[in-house]
Amino acid sequence: MATGKRESLTAADWTEAALTALARGGLAAVAVEPLAKDLGATKGSFYWHFADRNELLVATLALWERRDTDRVIGAIGESGDATARLRRLLRLAFTSVPDDGTAGAVGTVELALQASAAHPLVAPALRRVTERRLGFLTRLYTELGLSPARARDRGLLAYTAFLGHAQLAHATPGLLPGGRAFTTHVDQMTETLMRLGD
Repeated sequence: MATGKRESLTAADWTEAALTALARGGLAAVAVEPLAKDLGATKGSFYWHFADRNELLVATLALWERRDTDRVIGAIGESGDATARLRRLLRLAFTSVPDDGTAGAVGTVELALQASAAHPLVAPALRRVTERRLGFLTRLYTELGLSPARARDRGLLAYTAFLGHAQLAHATPGLLPGGRAFTTHVDQMTETLMRLGD
């Protein structure tokens, strides 16, 4: 998105660029000079919008939460048939992780953040996002009739399946099936996680 015009860049432009860099290269990739170069801007443009890198990190983590958690939960909704909502959520999560390991795909930010999970800005964001997602999954499984404890266990299973799927797509994308076989794979995972029996 190289614009070369400082005045045309917004804080949102910097934050989007930082999120892309984070997904591609982890926390270390969120650095002012490389981002400025990618955007065709100067460091002065960055400091027009942010006091420092930490302020950009906070904005970037907030954008990730809005995009990959708030928006997803909002799309699924809080009312209606729990079976259909859970199936839609699982399919959305698994199909949002493409079989080519694309850097901007859902799940890549989580994976990139794992190496920096103890960072004082990353740790609370990861915890908050994970708790919100698990809470939403637990509510859906509870609405399907599971006890709170079993719903929490099933939600944890679904979430760890998503993270494992994302890791595989990112690290060894050639191991995932492609094309129609990918769709079948997602359908099988979804239906397995929809089963409520032991």
